[in-house]
Amino acid sequence: MRTMTLLTCGVDEAGRGPWAGPVTAGAVVLDPARPIEGLTDSKALKESQRDALAPLIRERAAAFCVAHASVEEIDRLNIREATFLAMSRAIEGVARQCQLGMILIDGNALPKDLPCEARAIIKGDLTEPAISAASILAKTKRDALMKDMDAVHPGYGFARHKGYGTAAHAEALQRLGPCVHHRTSFRPIRELIASRAAQVTR
Repeated sequence: MRTMTLLTCGVDEAGRGPWAGPVTAGAVVLDPARPIEGLTDSKALKESQRDALAPLIRERAAAFCVAHASVEEIDRLNIREATFLAMSRAIEGVARQCQLGMILIDGNALPKDLPCEARAIIKGDLTEPAISAASILAKTKRDALMKDMDAVHPGYGFARHKGYGTAAHAEALQRLGPCVHHRTSFRPIRELIASRAAQVTR
């Protein structure tokens, strides 16, 4: 009887900290027969390096999926649970493509109800190539979404800061107010909304 090979899937997220935009997760099963040089934590790479590696990962991986949790889900669930939701969606996408035997997730906690054995690895994006690949796919996909968002909502600088809480982003928020892509459950946005509401009622 032929034995089915159980595969290892690496998982990582991008966008937990920003004030705007979705949180995005990548899940990747690498193909040992098609190695990819230069995989590491996406944050340690230049944007040009990530952009060069992402298509190689999509071309050479045995399976991959990128998924999101929306701003509405972040505000309703909280960022931790929304991150787990995005990870679970990415894992489900890979599990439809191949039989998983192990899931390696960057961080110190795991989503619930995963389809097989799983392990959380702190700084796993630096030590596990599959997690590194997942981090690169998640980061490049989310960055592309934020650039698209910038075209629809100019003035906030989404293409530059990708929704993170920079001084320029804070200044734009004071000038323009939040848009539909801002996370109202995050303190800076919540406090700004409360402040503007208070000014209206005076």
